[in-house]
Amino acid sequence: MSQKKYRHETLAVHAGQAPDPTTLSRAVPICRTTAFNFKSAGHAANLFGLKELGNIYSRLTNPTNSILEDRLAQLEGGAAALTLSSGTSAIAFTILNILKGGDELVSANNLYGGTYTQFDAIFPNYGITTRFTRVNDFDAVRKSINEKTRALYVESIGNPRLDVADIEKYAQIAREFHLPLIVDSTFTPPTLLRPIEYGANIVIHSLSKWIGGHGTAIGGAVIDAGNFDWTDKKFALYNEPDGGYHGLRFAHDLGDLNKLAFILRLRTVGLRNLGPTLSPDSAWIFLQGLETLPLRVRKHSENALAVAKWLKQNPNVAWVRYPGLETDEAYPVAKKYLKDGFGGVVVCGLKGGYDAAVKLVDSISLFSNVANVGDAKSLILHPASTSHSQLSEKSKTESGLDSSLIRLSIGLEHIDDIIDALDEVIS
Repeated sequence: MSQKKYRHETLAVHAGQAPDPTTLSRAVPICRTTAFNFKSAGHAANLFGLKELGNIYSRLTNPTNSILEDRLAQLEGGAAALTLSSGTSAIAFTILNILKGGDELVSANNLYGGTYTQFDAIFPNYGITTRFTRVNDFDAVRKSINEKTRALYVESIGNPRLDVADIEKYAQIAREFHLPLIVDSTFTPPTLLRPIEYGANIVIHSLSKWIGGHGTAIGGAVIDAGNFDWTDKKFALYNEPDGGYHGLRFAHDLGDLNKLAFILRLRTVGLRNLGPTLSPDSAWIFLQGLETLPLRVRKHSENALAVAKWLKQNPNVAWVRYPGLETDEAYPVAKKYLKDGFGGVVVCGLKGGYDAAVKLVDSISLFSNVANVGDAKSLILHPASTSHSQLSEKSKTESGLDSSLIRLSIGLEHIDDIIDALDEVIS
């Protein structure tokens, strides 16, 4: 695309792609190939030596994936992006692309269960410690940072309690201590929020949610803002010679690409050598989802707000959380960042507690009981016994997850039908 500043509806359809020069195909081709021909032995050597950019092997780059990566980077206002085989792998490889044994991470504690388990139970096996703080408790964040800290981590909207992170304030602390701010923005795709505009350095998405939008593929993405200085010696992975690349120092020896040190290291060290690659077929599916993302997210948010308001006035509902409710504790922060809708997830608890929650999950029509969000279809889940069941009871309590919580991912059905389905079992 030209250098004209297009709006996100246009970028979602066009960014990163022009008609194929050989076939003139207007749609994005799926490049189902393992490897790519080299022009010469010298060309191959330059590609492997990082002296020239180009396709080598589909574990590392693929033209279909590259279009998706470019489109995501432009939508987020980032410098470059990398797709991976899942959102979980995107999170894990982001952390391992910055931290090594002995380093520490400071993270908000209102996380998706799989992420919490990574940080709390798996990374300690690699010598990486996570210090958890309550979201937006900035005094606690500052007190948790020490000489071993290498990054700050938050979810834009926490899963499942729906607290909204004040990204600007996190970014201010990150700059103060010269740390990269990582934002998992899965619950706020780029047509709702672009964290880089508020100071984030790295943005993560599970593509399987609203970006894909139809529950048909698993994938993740990492977007690099290209605005962090990795030459600080405390980031050893970027300043010490890399034995896998003949002593290359990623923060110093990439020439004009030094500002992309993070994403290039993630691709060459993480993706190339450890292999969490997204298939081109899945990349193509996500590109189809992106084309309608602005329309779908707007409708998801509209339906979710209507459901939240209906639940709020229902006498059998004990409590409701949705950032778009003016009475919600997250609303003051949410309205600062979310100008075009507050997302597609509502959580609530019924007056009957756990028993009522399980009965609702088992008896509701129209909603599907699955461990996913962001689908065109409305979904329901009891997180404490499923997606967050790995957490200890103490961790559940500290993150505000109780046994009565029901997570509703509101789909694109007619709002009257969605509310009728809820009314049948909650009235």
